[in-house]
Amino acid sequence: MKKYLLLLATLASVTACQSQILNHETVFAHEDTLRGSITTERLRWNVLKYDIWVQPDYTTKSITAKNTITYYDSGVYVMQIDLQQPLIIDSIYGEDGTLAYKQQGNVCHVYVRDTLAKYKIKPGPRTMRISYHGTPREAINPPWDGGWIWKKDAAGNPWMSVACQGLGASVWYPCKDHQSDEPDSGAVLSITVPDTLVAVGNGRLVNTVKNNGLATYTWQVTNPINSYNVIPYIGKYVNFTETFNGELGNLDVSYWVLEEDLEKAKQQFTQVKPMLTCFEHWFGPYPFYEDSYKLVESPHLGMEHQSAVAYGNKFMNGYLGKDLSGTGWGLKWDYIIIHESGHEWFANNITSNDIADMWVHEGFTDYSETLFTECQSGKDAANEYNYGQRKGIQNKTPIIGMYGVNREGSGDMYPKGANLIHTLRHAINDDEKFRNILRGLNKTFWHQTVDTKQVEDYISQQSGINFSKVFDQYLRNTSIPVLEYYFSNGGKKMHYKWSNCIEGFNLPVVLHNNNAGIKFTPTTQWQTMRLSSEQQKLVTAANIQLLYYVTAKKKE
Repeated sequence: MKKYLLLLATLASVTACQSQILNHETVFAHEDTLRGSITTERLRWNVLKYDIWVQPDYTTKSITAKNTITYYDSGVYVMQIDLQQPLIIDSIYGEDGTLAYKQQGNVCHVYVRDTLAKYKIKPGPRTMRISYHGTPREAINPPWDGGWIWKKDAAGNPWMSVACQGLGASVWYPCKDHQSDEPDSGAVLSITVPDTLVAVGNGRLVNTVKNNGLATYTWQVTNPINSYNVIPYIGKYVNFTETFNGELGNLDVSYWVLEEDLEKAKQQFTQVKPMLTCFEHWFGPYPFYEDSYKLVESPHLGMEHQSAVAYGNKFMNGYLGKDLSGTGWGLKWDYIIIHESGHEWFANNITSNDIADMWVHEGFTDYSETLFTECQSGKDAANEYNYGQRKGIQNKTPIIGMYGVNREGSGDMYPKGANLIHTLRHAINDDEKFRNILRGLNKTFWHQTVDTKQVEDYISQQSGINFSKVFDQYLRNTSIPVLEYYFSNGGKKMHYKWSNCIEGFNLPVVLHNNNAGIKFTPTTQWQTMRLSSEQQKLVTAANIQLLYYVTAKKKE
């Protein structure tokens, strides 16, 4: 609930900088506002827990299901419950009996009470059970074009799951489908399948019941969880486990893979413990010890499903065998294991209130790849990997999207976000301070939802450097700053300034080697400083561009 109350204070404003970059040719419908904003019908209730039961029918690609929602009622009269077509609600029961409702498009309005009863309302926790059925939207190209996934494994056995980030959890279960409101007490997911199959969910397996050729597997998450992260996996799964000795003690680690892939998984998943060691060092303790860590083989490439990370990278290093950085370093580890597990800290522990701020998820998690490269192969390798990521940046639209309409920003949030963080790291010029900032973010916003300003302000405050203009430049604009410089007096004087940037851009530049160091803070006006002979050698376009996402241009 603390997350939810914090949201109300942060959603009220949209920065002037963002309003300048909105694409006014984009037309949004009322449905976009219903999906992406905190409507009146979402405002006065807070999710405490989801308790979902689902039985899929592979043959008809349909489901029969129900969700019991425990919520804190602060005086709501009409509740907005999201459930996407063509799923159909059969009934809704409150604590006092049947509730009236009206299903319109992807939204259901539930009439909780007569407004005349407002003086009798005593705020507190209440429950609502929604029964529903139908043929959910089928994923065309998961996880990007999401929905329910109906596939078969190599042996012809049914293999089912869901991928719904962005599209929303309401594609398969009724919920408050907004990232700002996670169930404070977690979720229970019960999955009924033929007893020849195994069903896996988030958290820990708490019960298995077999009866008349069916098996119901019940999984429980005790921590808050993003609604799009609650996911069933159904297939011919086998399991193996190990224990990781982490910062908070022993972490239970388990792997669920198809029978045919068991030996390949045992070899490939040896990367998990080094990953956990590296990320706990940089980010702090794994955020969900109570719920364990799992990798689950999935019928799609992968997703950051909390405590049940989806894995579909075909047991090879790189991104389906390719190095996205083009440097060779990305072939030394499995992209899906590293990237999707990094989301346990940034996306699952720290979650953006609005998906317009998804750079908080993707920028930091993309940077986790640089950090893992550093853990495995050293800082020079990490610098090269991060620099190589830039080839994927397009700079067509800003990283931050439009608020209140369920609209992400540019896909540049991945590589450009990672390069922004690498740039900040070198401007701070103190790796221990930088590491404490990353750990401090996860500690300060532990199991919370945030907006981008909170993250920006925290980094500026903890670093002692006002990076507000730097964030504006990289998150809300598409131009890449140019550091113009030239030498005079036989190279003893350097003249420098920033161009192609917003007014007030003030990114510090720090360069050093074993023999010398130099720090200067260019502005949009020419400045001059004296250099020693060793310092002169540091100031090259190659040195600057390797560490900072800028263009360096020496004027002759």
